[in-house]
Amino acid sequence: MKRHALSTRLWHWLNVLCVVILFMSGLNISNAHPRLYWGDWGFAAGSEWLAVPRFPGWMTIPGHYSLAGAREWHVLVAWPFALGLLFIWAAMLANRHFAQDIATTRAEWRWSAIRADVAKHLRLDFEHAGSKFNFLQKLAYGIVLGVLLPGMILTGMGISPGMEPLLSPVIDLVGGRQSMRSLHFILAWAIFAFLVLHVALVLLSHPLRQMRDMITGGSDAP
Repeated sequence: MKRHALSTRLWHWLNVLCVVILFMSGLNISNAHPRLYWGDWGFAAGSEWLAVPRFPGWMTIPGHYSLAGAREWHVLVAWPFALGLLFIWAAMLANRHFAQDIATTRAEWRWSAIRADVAKHLRLDFEHAGSKFNFLQKLAYGIVLGVLLPGMILTGMGISPGMEPLLSPVIDLVGGRQSMRSLHFILAWAIFAFLVLHVALVLLSHPLRQMRDMITGGSDAP
């Protein structure tokens, strides 16, 4: 038995590539107008809720300021990013990876269980029995797969001029197009924070074995 299914491994590496390119091209797009607003309208300095710093070339795609070039990269990679998410959800439901490994149980939501899981993480003790992932891992993966990644797609479509008429009820629900842009920015940085935490925990927990397992599938045997 493989620890990670082929579908999971293919999506994992495709998603890493897509997220990196989308994030870096998004920083270049942010440089074009580094202020965020709530509502339908926003342009003037002083009315923003957040003034975003300009990002250096080594953090952006392309490596120099180019709004047109960054948008081309962003739109190009958005398609495999969105289709990949659709693929992994179909695969997880078909092979029961979501139901067996990611869905939490009522017992795991007890405060005593959560407190014990947090305490183990603080001790850098990531061993767990009875399931592939512990509660905090399930919660994190569930939020990423069910909220952050779909939210990025939805808000990205909401600030795309061609998609605005289709998503006008959703745009109105959050307060306007500028609100969608702000949410897109917030979700992007939330995914970045998860990526940093995810990599840090891998480095603290048998990194070579974990990397090998995500490439070859590993073994689910005891």
